[in-house]
Amino acid sequence: MCTAAVYKTKDSYFGRTLDYEFSYGEKITITPRNYPFSFREMGKIDSHYAIIGMAHTDNGYPLYYDAVNEKGLAMAGLNFVGNAVYTKPKSGFDNIAQFELLPWILCKCADIGEAKALIKRLNIIDTPYSDKFPPSQLHWMIADKEGCITLEQTEGGLKVYDNPVGVLTNNPPFDVQMLMLSNYMNLTNKSPENRFSKEIDLKPYGRGMGAIGLPGDLSSQSRFVRAAFVRLNSVSGESEEESVSQFFHILSSVDQQRGCCELEEGKFEITIYTSCMNTDKGIYYYTTYDNHRINAVDMHREELDGNQLIEFALKTKEEIAFQN
Repeated sequence: MCTAAVYKTKDSYFGRTLDYEFSYGEKITITPRNYPFSFREMGKIDSHYAIIGMAHTDNGYPLYYDAVNEKGLAMAGLNFVGNAVYTKPKSGFDNIAQFELLPWILCKCADIGEAKALIKRLNIIDTPYSDKFPPSQLHWMIADKEGCITLEQTEGGLKVYDNPVGVLTNNPPFDVQMLMLSNYMNLTNKSPENRFSKEIDLKPYGRGMGAIGLPGDLSSQSRFVRAAFVRLNSVSGESEEESVSQFFHILSSVDQQRGCCELEEGKFEITIYTSCMNTDKGIYYYTTYDNHRINAVDMHREELDGNQLIEFALKTKEEIAFQN
């Protein structure tokens, strides 16, 4: 499972954890402006906005997990198993397969307003990428510096939600997640007041007691609450270093450690990588499960007018700096 979040200081940031039991060999992938994207039902786009993100490339095609385009619009797909429903092509719609959706939007849209307008014509179809990669059941978070939305296609049709908490996890559907936040409205980052009874003189006996009740398990609903609380109460300086550091601290609140979520004998879900994109500058920062050092790729240091993918392998080995 996964968690995505946005954060804003002087610049805007967008990123996610990818939690799974194995890696597909994903890489930081830059798609330059003239890489030709061919869509199964919507033809070919030869020229578009440049994109940087995390992708598994198959036969020269980038299957993006999360990415940002050069205009600052970012997007991530997260598991939505049991609720995502894709359909057959329909006349009068933009019929886009699940694996095509991220490039379709980031190729064509400069901001969240253009994305909302494009989504009005959208129909997500059940066409697989290949026999090896059937359609993944996903929903998506899309954001720029001005706003954030959640996109879901369920049995009830295509739904777009404004996302005021700037967080997305997995199940249940987003509107249910938002409703369930009401269960935690008494949480506070301050010392709690005694509301138990006026007849008993109760006082906090330690720091942080205002957040008693914040869920700590690894379920997607609990991660949604915890990430939302941490993100909405986060404070940092506005420098790039302080902002990026704080963003990784936000998502570290929902890290999955090997051994805590067993799927079957000897297989565990872990946080394979965590990303943080500066959407204003086009910089992709990341850490991996076995390398906590923050590494970065700047899309604007590469030739963005080309037509070939540019890939960077992840640095996955822990780098420990001895001081003596």
